Amino acid sequence: MTTLKKTLFISDLHLDSQHPLITGWFLQLLKQDHSNVDALYILGDLFETWIGDDAKQEFHDEIIQALRTATQNGLPIYLMHGNRDFLIGRQFLQATGCQLLSDETIISLYGNNVLLMHGDTLCTRDTAYLKWRKIARNRLVQCLFLHLFPLHTRQKIANKMRAKSADYTQHAAAEIMDVTQEEVDRVMKKHDVQFLIHGHTHQPNKHEFTLQQKPAMRIVLDAWHKQGNMLIWDSEGKKELIWFK
Repeated sequence: MTTLKKTLFISDLHLDSQHPLITGWFLQLLKQDHSNVDALYILGDLFETWIGDDAKQEFHDEIIQALRTATQNGLPIYLMHGNRDFLIGRQFLQATGCQLLSDETIISLYGNNVLLMHGDTLCTRDTAYLKWRKIARNRLVQCLFLHLFPLHTRQKIANKMRAKSADYTQHAAAEIMDVTQEEVDRVMKKHDVQFLIHGHTHQPNKHEFTLQQKPAMRIVLDAWHKQGNMLIWDSEGKKELIWFK
């Protein structure tokens, strides 16, 4: 009897020291038997904030150790930058064994080409964020931020940005914070795929539509605010969004 294989996708855990229960859900996931799991993909915002690999705190140690144990035990873990943790760097990757993916990564999944994204660039109506993102993702800006500012200054900046982001999200119209179908169509056509998986919007769903006269699907992962969420895509083609605590 052939063992059913599966691939796992998660996003937007926003782990921080103030929410140990959420961290516990993630650690429990990593400790499970993954003998029939081909890979785990983390599609951005694993952490609520990450102000540089040199800013690692005691809170991060257990997470790093659990990731390292999982990868050493043979589970491939792929990590994508989100809008909260885009400063995760080489030191973190070496410590955990995770492999970094660029945004707009295509993987071959049980006979299908699938596009993986964090999802923030799909929200084209959120022009204020996209302008900020262009600056924040600039390599020179990141280098200056990491090397010119001491840790306490970086933390102050991060705290201020979090507060500003929370206020902006609370008052922005819902449609501004969601993806635009035109951008979804554009990026999927660009990569010639019929499947897209992303997070960021915190609006979990499986959207079915027609793209280039063929059936297409966009799967959105949920944030881990109240419970854990994961997409399980198995080798028979079943795609299941599940929630757990």
